[in-house]
Amino acid sequence: MFGRFEGFSVMVASPSQVLRSVNREEAFYFFTSIGNYTGESASSLEEFLQKVKDIDVKSLEFHLFREDFEKWIAQTLGDKKLPDEILILRNQKITGNALRDRLYFMVSRRLKELKSTVPATR
Repeated sequence: MFGRFEGFSVMVASPSQVLRSVNREEAFYFFTSIGNYTGESASSLEEFLQKVKDIDVKSLEFHLFREDFEKWIAQTLGDKKLPDEILILRNQKITGNALRDRLYFMVSRRLKELKSTVPATR
């Protein structure tokens, strides 16, 4: 199933696919500006959530306004819902710790939703 998000195609994945860890080549790398890598990356939505909590807020602002979060979550992880929510956040032009708090809440809520639809494994 394909979705469309702001000019790029998205393969909509199953919840277990969205929750998977990707390899380092597909991980999200956090920068504060072009060429200024923070040394932090995330290879899953869960790891991304933890990074949102601790990363320099300048990195969150940088990536939010470049649409990097939406693109990575949609194109790499295959989720359509969370990028749509982040788009709304971006359009509200929230910055600083208010941005961190809202983004953390959105990702956390989506993680719980996805996990609730995946059967528990033993």
